[in-house]
Amino acid sequence: MNLAPSSPFQQLVRRLRQMEIRILKAVDAQLQGDFHSVFKGTGLEFDDVRLYQYGDEVRAIDWAVSSKGHGTFVKTYKEEREQQVLLLLDVSGSQQVGAATRRKIDVGREICGVLALAAARQDAQLGILAFSDQKELFLPPGKGIRHAYALIKRLFALEPQSKQTDVAAGIKQALGLLKRRTIVLLISDFIDTPYERELIMLARKHDLVVLQLLDQREREFPPLGIIPLHDQESGRTVWVNTSSRAFRARYRATYEQNRDQISQICRRHRTEYLSIATDTDFVPQLVNLFRRRNQRGGRG
Repeated sequence: MNLAPSSPFQQLVRRLRQMEIRILKAVDAQLQGDFHSVFKGTGLEFDDVRLYQYGDEVRAIDWAVSSKGHGTFVKTYKEEREQQVLLLLDVSGSQQVGAATRRKIDVGREICGVLALAAARQDAQLGILAFSDQKELFLPPGKGIRHAYALIKRLFALEPQSKQTDVAAGIKQALGLLKRRTIVLLISDFIDTPYERELIMLARKHDLVVLQLLDQREREFPPLGIIPLHDQESGRTVWVNTSSRAFRARYRATYEQNRDQISQICRRHRTEYLSIATDTDFVPQLVNLFRRRNQRGGRG
């Protein structure tokens, strides 16, 4: 793919490359050269089932087969031929919150761009499904730098058709599209309910990593007096007293509840979870995430 030397797209790719290099160097240094892949998963894909034996892990139980009443069965796996990754990105209206160039959607796009370049370097298959309450963009997993460039270009040019959120629907779409065990990075602010049932299904069938995007404005609203607030998703505008103690307490409680809900769900179901604030450097956080995954052999 030929790019003009000073094109905005090439400048974008250069910035993402710099982040990618920081991640790879830092992880490699911390693991003392024992780092093989940013996308290290279980290294296994589903093969068959067998009867449960003492010492087998509970999370290996195939509940669907076991529920038929012929005993408790666990899944067996064989070595994966190559790693497949899907970026599952929320692009709904609530992602527009944040500073001019550091909105949640901007951070989410940058994370996806960095991972696309890393996947190309490591010969992993990587695709993306961007969703609101509908499918906004889907590129099936592919390999190579041309595929990475195409993914980045499409993602950064994307103008979502809907502002509504439906995390559960986005997960269902991913489940319907994935035909083999995949590392899924689900990136959202999770300002939506309910989605726990679908998230559990995704975690059982695939190697799931949850990244929650947060913005300081959602935690501490500035005391600006009585002002109109516009809801990006519903389109409604309401007048509120932002200096009121009751409003500020409710506002912060909603933020804390939202953050705690997804982290607790992930903890209960042994799913890797990471919260990323828009005003912080996400590279060190991703480095720590990949280091943990490497040391655990995939799942948290």
